[in-house]
Amino acid sequence: MRFGFDIDDTLINLREHAFQLYKTKLNKEVPIEEFHKLQRVEIHEPFGLSEEEGNKMWKSSLEEIYFTDCPVFPGAVETVNRLVELGHEVFYITARPKKHGERTKQWMIEQGFPIHTGHFFYGMEDHEKIHIIKDLYLDYYVDDKPTILETLSEEPIKVYLKDQSYNRDSRFNRIVDWVEFLPIINE
Repeated sequence: MRFGFDIDDTLINLREHAFQLYKTKLNKEVPIEEFHKLQRVEIHEPFGLSEEEGNKMWKSSLEEIYFTDCPVFPGAVETVNRLVELGHEVFYITARPKKHGERTKQWMIEQGFPIHTGHFFYGMEDHEKIHIIKDLYLDYYVDDKPTILETLSEEPIKVYLKDQSYNRDSRFNRIVDWVEFLPIINE
């Protein structure tokens, strides 16, 4: 089978990592519970930043957010490696900017993710991911954003949502913990 995965907030805990970096950079002690209450992807509000300030902070922090010690979600590396061991094809489809693509791929390899030539896609907007996902004829796709999965609802792809505070109102089947994924696909 063919599996596709988003990276940020699907395989790795990017937003929570960025939240911790913001606390340090802004010298503000904001409880982690505030992060877990967020109902949107953007993380600037608990720090009292405006939309514009939050956008600027995010963009100016990308190198640090993307390439420092961002944690992988527990079980994600093992799950993806097991899929490859079982003979499945794994593809990564991320909206990370093109200028960060090759470094992201190398960072993912360093974290233990199996990445084969031609199986790593980057440098597109979220809405453009759909074309790649369809063209790959994936059997399964996992993302944290319901809007991506909604556009795939008419496709013969089994879609799963990686659980996040901002997507809990969504109707899609979800992955809370990566150890749940292999038993689900074997049902």
